[in-house]
Amino acid sequence: MKKLPVFTLGIEEEYQIIDPETRDLRSHLSKIVDGAKIVLNEQVKAEMHQSVVEVGTNICKNVKEAECEIKFLRTKIVELADKQGLIVGGAGTHPFSKWQDQPITDDPRYHTIINELQDAARSNLIFGMHCHVGIENREIGLKLINQACYFLPHIFALSTNSPFWEGRQTGYKSFRTKVFDKFPRTGLPEYFDSVASYDNFLETLVKTNCIDNPKKIWWDLRLHPFYDTIEFRICDMALTVEETMCMVSVIQAVVAKLYRLNTQNLKFNTYRLALIKENKFRAARYGIEGHLIDFGLQKEVETRLLILELLDFIDDVVDELGSREHINYTHEILKNGTGADKQIAVFEETKNLTKVVDFITAEFTKGL
Repeated sequence: MKKLPVFTLGIEEEYQIIDPETRDLRSHLSKIVDGAKIVLNEQVKAEMHQSVVEVGTNICKNVKEAECEIKFLRTKIVELADKQGLIVGGAGTHPFSKWQDQPITDDPRYHTIINELQDAARSNLIFGMHCHVGIENREIGLKLINQACYFLPHIFALSTNSPFWEGRQTGYKSFRTKVFDKFPRTGLPEYFDSVASYDNFLETLVKTNCIDNPKKIWWDLRLHPFYDTIEFRICDMALTVEETMCMVSVIQAVVAKLYRLNTQNLKFNTYRLALIKENKFRAARYGIEGHLIDFGLQKEVETRLLILELLDFIDDVVDELGSREHINYTHEILKNGTGADKQIAVFEETKNLTKVVDFITAEFTKGL
């Protein structure tokens, strides 16, 4: 069998900066970002809200390199936060912080977004993990996006880690996605039959002043406008490095498997966006505890069983990618629950959301 190309990886994580006394989100006044730039250069940047720090790895050849980078980045941000008397956490939403209390970063880019989107932007106090997978060219990337879309709810269900919003248990395992739904050009990606068609779509949006650059397409999965990557944006920010690397490894393996099928003149079925949206809702609402639709069988199947089927589907590329250990961590998540399940368990035991924040910040440094 023909050897796979190197599917390079890039990971972005968005961290919560937290006051250790109140456990509320706290502005770092750019001190963490400014301090990090001395060591990390462009690998760290401020986000729209001043209580958020975003980091990004360099281009990594494999999951082992990516794991080392994520551990290094988490460690450095924790050290810099500690110097400011602050702590760091990883989750898709903060359990009780109110967006109205969070100052906005003074940056023209964010002023433009807020001027256009108003409270939809101001209230977008959410935290995600994005994974870039390198591809040979944009035509191949678009084919893989059309097919990989089916698997987004499965991956998303594993990543769910935002059950609380402004002091309330929302009933969702990922409320982050419901907050982000208020933005335009979010959600599942549209289907395009060619890069020319996709580029024409982008050009139309720019020409008509809907967007000023193609990065303002915020889909759950997108062909990156500037890099030869496809970018998975659907995951909640993970509690631990292990969880991040599990999601990244599954994502990379899905891309590699679909690529291999395409080189053999095979391809995975593409399904109606409206059907995949049903599965995305179920994943947001129930995480791994519910059922997803198996479109081939046209029946509901336990989400856990469909995730196990996904692991079987990608199994023949995992060893070549060197990600077996990280893929196997999926079984730990299926057994012990997602970040959302663990947050809810802490709350049900303590009835105290500050204890949930303590859990989030403690898990953030696990394994560093």
